[in-house]
Amino acid sequence: MSNQKKKSIIVFGATGNIGAYLTDWFNDKLKGSSGYEVIAVGRKNTSFFANNGIRYINVDITNKEDFDRLPSSNVYAIVHLAGILPAYYSSNDPYKYIDVNITGSVRILEYARRVGADRILYAQTWAEQAGFWGKEEVLSPLLGRKLKYTGDHAFYAITKSMFVDTMEYYKQEYGIKNFVFRLPNVYLFHPEREYYVDGVKRIIPYRYMIDCAASGKDLELWGDPNAFKDILYVKDLCNLMYCSLFADINGGTYNAGTGIRTSLQEQIEGILDVFSPCRETAKIIHKPDKGGFTSFVMDIDNAKDELGYKPMYTYRSYLEDYKKEMLENRFSQLWGN
Repeated sequence: MSNQKKKSIIVFGATGNIGAYLTDWFNDKLKGSSGYEVIAVGRKNTSFFANNGIRYINVDITNKEDFDRLPSSNVYAIVHLAGILPAYYSSNDPYKYIDVNITGSVRILEYARRVGADRILYAQTWAEQAGFWGKEEVLSPLLGRKLKYTGDHAFYAITKSMFVDTMEYYKQEYGIKNFVFRLPNVYLFHPEREYYVDGVKRIIPYRYMIDCAASGKDLELWGDPNAFKDILYVKDLCNLMYCSLFADINGGTYNAGTGIRTSLQEQIEGILDVFSPCRETAKIIHKPDKGGFTSFVMDIDNAKDELGYKPMYTYRSYLEDYKKEMLENRFSQLWGN
């Protein structure tokens, strides 16, 4: 079967932090397939994907004419990772969020309808359930939306939620299956060590801890050492979304996670074990009166039952793979150093 007859899986936002890993993951899984090809789509002018055997198309989703560059037929699935996030956008300009996260996203849906795509996979923010944080330790995919209307994630979550509702309209009106994944923080190696919090750049906490450990420093543990998080590694997210590509269902809403509670004590011990050059002497200094966070774990039962998803990485194996990615820096041509 020639490449022109292959069905396309188009990844919007392929140049982003998650997008690069996911495009690489999908391409690796489908390599040698006679039926499908992965097409990366992003705003950057880059030869990275072509150099790695992946077709790349430069598209600004806010520009209607750019969509003419995309395939007009044989499109099987669309993965939508494009958008503006508060962590990487210093302004809280509502019009920009609307232009990209709503108008640009609807252009993607219209493209999917026009070319007869079977399904669309969408990365939704778990901030649509922010009203449950601190009240529900186990976040169920069956819990409804409960937004918070203050803070730097508020309007972002509103725009993302509006698009989820629009996807449901396109599903019921045009039959496009939709798979919505609620994402907490996704852990991955990227050369950027800072992000924006309420418009101010701050170092990413786990990157700071890794840097300190790698420098042979002791690590401080703030708050309750038994507080826990569901630590989601980017490759488990890639695996989860890949499972939905060929699932014989009409879609649904799924929590992205592992379903495993990793305590703060375990998190810091793991960072020291994997990254510290002087583990025998490096100490954990407890600061119970400082900081802290709200514990949570993601209920992933429906992802297991409906998609056949099974997390591949433990907390320790995630750290080991992160270290490997950091040393190899595979995406340096795309992201810089």
